[in-house]
Amino acid sequence: MPPRSDEPRRDPKGSRRGSSRDGGPVDGEPRTGEPGIGGISGARAYTPRGRTVREERGTPPRSGGAEQRRTPRSTRSGDPFRPALQVLDGGRAATRSGRRDAPAAGRGGVVRTVAPRTPRGPAGDEPPSRRRTTPRAPRRADRPPARRPSRKPPRPPKLADPRLRLRLGTALTLTLFAAIGIRLIFLQAVDTPAYAGGGVADRTRTVELPAPRGAIYDRTGEPLAHSVEARYVFADPTEIEDAAATAKALSPLLGIPVSKLTELMKPRKLENGNPSRFEYLARGVEIPTAKQVLALELPGIGVHRDERREVPGGDLAANLIGFTSQDMVGLEGLEARYDEQLAGQDGKRVYEAGLGDLAAPIPGGYSRTTPAKPGSSMTLCIDRDLQFRTQQILSAGMAQQHGGTAAAVIIDVPTGEVLAQASQPTYNAAKPVPSDPVAREDAATSFVVDPGSVHKAITFGAALQEGVITPDTTLPIANSIKKGDTWFSDTHYANGRRMSVPGMLAYSSNVGTITIADRLGRDRLIDYQKRFGLGQPTGEGVPGEASGRLLPADEWSGSSYGSVPIGHSVDATPLQMAAAYAAIANDGTYVQPHLVKETIGPDGKRTPAPAPVTRSVLSPQNAAALRTMLEAVTTVEGATGVGAAVPGYRIAGKTGTGWRLVDGKKQPGEVSSFIGMAPAEKPRYVIAVFVYAPGGGGAAVAVPAFRDMMQFTLRHYRVPPSTGGSAPKFVVYPR
Repeated sequence: MPPRSDEPRRDPKGSRRGSSRDGGPVDGEPRTGEPGIGGISGARAYTPRGRTVREERGTPPRSGGAEQRRTPRSTRSGDPFRPALQVLDGGRAATRSGRRDAPAAGRGGVVRTVAPRTPRGPAGDEPPSRRRTTPRAPRRADRPPARRPSRKPPRPPKLADPRLRLRLGTALTLTLFAAIGIRLIFLQAVDTPAYAGGGVADRTRTVELPAPRGAIYDRTGEPLAHSVEARYVFADPTEIEDAAATAKALSPLLGIPVSKLTELMKPRKLENGNPSRFEYLARGVEIPTAKQVLALELPGIGVHRDERREVPGGDLAANLIGFTSQDMVGLEGLEARYDEQLAGQDGKRVYEAGLGDLAAPIPGGYSRTTPAKPGSSMTLCIDRDLQFRTQQILSAGMAQQHGGTAAAVIIDVPTGEVLAQASQPTYNAAKPVPSDPVAREDAATSFVVDPGSVHKAITFGAALQEGVITPDTTLPIANSIKKGDTWFSDTHYANGRRMSVPGMLAYSSNVGTITIADRLGRDRLIDYQKRFGLGQPTGEGVPGEASGRLLPADEWSGSSYGSVPIGHSVDATPLQMAAAYAAIANDGTYVQPHLVKETIGPDGKRTPAPAPVTRSVLSPQNAAALRTMLEAVTTVEGATGVGAAVPGYRIAGKTGTGWRLVDGKKQPGEVSSFIGMAPAEKPRYVIAVFVYAPGGGGAAVAVPAFRDMMQFTLRHYRVPPSTGGSAPKFVVYPR
């Protein structure tokens, strides 16, 4: 069926052809009377979606124009990038030849271009297209427009895949955050102590809290040495403006010469090359004096807390007590022996402080205080009154003995407590610096001597205990006796007469003692020497106590059988010999002598000293018999110890004459001694006095000194006089 006249004809390719119902021009042909470009009229501008501007805005088409119909295929082009290129070209659809392409022949399509957005006229119409300056000749209607050779648009550049970059960036970011997190965990959990400690150390201050040193008391609680609070004065040489003027101002207060102070204030460098900023000027300064120093406000001069050791008695028991350094460290005597116990433990306060002028504790900051632990005090067995009197008597007796040495020991018999222990010479323990080291020695424990005849009591005691003799034994005694290549003689000749044992002690018979020792035997004598405490330190408590020496049996020579029984070839100290006599006085029981009675802790708790070592040496009966025989020394007319008698009391004792040994060598002069006990019937105290006199005459000091010391001791402790009457009458040469 032929198409209706009112329907547009279609060409074989589907394009619409024909005229509109109102007789207008066919689509694709130029409209007469309308402006156009290159003879092509009616070109419309389209939006990117393929619609005309009028269609977008709803503007009706121009009068006389036929409405175009489009099929979906009619808006498509062979080039997918053509609409975009048209936009970039400003909406012009011109070809390279300068005109627009007509619809391709045979395709029946309408080529639509997109006009640029330009201002519209007042009527809202599109502005007229630009006319070409050179008009083109009209194209023949029967000739199809020339087809441009299709050109394939250039391929756009290949871009990188953004997803790969995104993944990589995400992975790196997560790795970074993981590393930071792990490091923070280590810093907060694992490394916290190290960093925190390092930081605290930079901003903390430490203040030492010195521990007060314990005191040393006598048996009655009176201080022999104690510490008091004091101040030390120091200088910072880098801040001193005028050293000479500063020294002149301080000298009267500190009691130090100006020249010495000036020397201390001189600038000096330390080993590391830095200037020294601290020099002690004075230690142990009293607090009022330190306040006067501060009042001067001298640049570079400061005062700080210190401790000073005071010895109220000066030289009282100084050879026993010893002294400390300015830093409160024991150097000699009991101060050195018990330094750890007396010193205690220093404390400290550590706190956070600001810098510069704000160097004060930070409120709420780090603060830790370790309290100082004061040292323990100790109570000695020494009686300060008895010690003072003993030193006084010994000093008076030695006033005429230049270069001599003396020692005195007083022992409480039942307990073994040392009530007094004096040395001469002595020194002031409060100011030990200018003293002679020899004067600081304790003679009772360091004075090694051949005890001489005081040793005979040990020989007679061993003979009694072993049954070799009895109190009634008598022996014919010659004037001399030879042992080995040595002759031993008596000072009181017996001329071969029989002599009683008390008589042998009264006249200190060497021959009689050697004769009894021959019956006793070498080995038994050595055994009793050890029982009485010879050849080993007593352990009294004084540091550096000498042990003495006994002659071993394999070293005995022929003369040793004569010298050892009478107290030669024997090395002993005055304290050892005093302890041996205390065993005789204590019914034959040896009690270790000791100086320390108890310790007092920082809390005031009192702890008694360890119990002394005791052992039996003689039976009580033999000890009592020996004490009675020793009374002959102070009662028999012409006896060696008559001058030691104390009125009203029975005194038992023995004199002795020996030598002083230094490094095993005999020194010139002699050592005179007397060791006795009272009351003899039941002794309470033993006193030993040893005097070394280089020029001789020591006996004139030892015996009277013993008498005076024993008399004062008995009265001091209110010991009643002897109740058993006077000493028995002794017969020296019985018929």
